[in-house]
Amino acid sequence: MIMPFLYVAPSKNKGRGVFTSDPIAKGSLIEVSPVIVMSGEERKLLDQTLLHDYIFEWGYEKDKCCMALGYVPVYNHSSKANCDYEMDYESEIIIIKTLRDISGGEELTINYNGIWNDKKPVWFEEE
Repeated sequence: MIMPFLYVAPSKNKGRGVFTSDPIAKGSLIEVSPVIVMSGEERKLLDQTLLHDYIFEWGYEKDKCCMALGYVPVYNHSSKANCDYEMDYESEIIIIKTLRDISGGEELTINYNGIWNDKKPVWFEEE
């Protein structure tokens, strides 16, 4: 499920991103994405490809990975994210919800560290 007002468009200095054409209220469910779960061995192979930047660690032990379908892999990172994601391991889905009111035309972001307000640099920010 992807809300109909979401769309993918160019994002300044970030390639593509997910945007909204309509205002969205804080706490809104905006996407439920099924995932394809892969083993740790498969992750080692994926880490050698461009897909490394689009997969998520998966499972209670973080010993697997997944590829989310829908727009989830296209949300850009921000340490001041306006959306949060929740992983449901049993249902094999990722859920995206808004953390604050969002204006029409605004880009939607998540924190790749898994906690919406985590300020730690992510792998592509570290030097």
